[in-house]
Amino acid sequence: MTAAGRPQRNGLSIGAVLTQLRPEFPDVTISKIRFLESEGLVQPARTASGYRQFTAADVERLRFVLLAQRDHYLPLKVIKDQLDAADRGLEPSMPTPKLPRKLVSVNGADGNGAGLPTAADFADGAEIRLTEDELLAEAGIDKAMLSELEQYGLIKPGAAGFYDPDAVLVAKTVRAMTDFGIEPRHLRAFRASADREVGLLEQIVTPVSRHRDTEARERADEMVRELAALSVTLHTLLVKAGIRAVTGR
Repeated sequence: MTAAGRPQRNGLSIGAVLTQLRPEFPDVTISKIRFLESEGLVQPARTASGYRQFTAADVERLRFVLLAQRDHYLPLKVIKDQLDAADRGLEPSMPTPKLPRKLVSVNGADGNGAGLPTAADFADGAEIRLTEDELLAEAGIDKAMLSELEQYGLIKPGAAGFYDPDAVLVAKTVRAMTDFGIEPRHLRAFRASADREVGLLEQIVTPVSRHRDTEARERADEMVRELAALSVTLHTLLVKAGIRAVTGR
């Protein structure tokens, strides 16, 4: 018997697991581990009295999940598929780390082979802040065009006056469109459409994100990423169908 009167258990307690993971993943919490368990990413054994018993393999499984989320921005569904493959005797493959957004080509397709977004594209990447001069240099635009982009709501600096890497991609995209005679003022409809899509997703996710527990907020984060990818994919496919109608192909 232990000093607390509980029977001695084999394996690691959830607190002991947390202690092992914390040096490498400072943000991990007991609630996070419980959430990953509820999502089926890890399945520790239980004692007759209900205490979790984690093995060394369970800890490595959690480490794989946390690494995939932190360094590769993978959604839980993809991580679970990889772990399921490993359970069947296959070797789970960790993808190439996602490049900072400022290095992604405007015309580049993602890893799904169709140029369509995935939930991972909407995960928070490394925080990169650009000054106005850095934005102009990266995007290849002048101050006059930047002023127009801000005027029509296509680019907005943060509260401290810095820009994020997505602003560079927006600016590059608009610059490419100007080669076809399109001006920033013509693109207000794109801003309005994006705001409507975000508003719809907000209505769906907000009830979940309002819960105080960490698991609910994490679930809301996963939901909004998946929904964002589906929303943009639907938009892309509808535009493709419309273009086929215009071209007759």
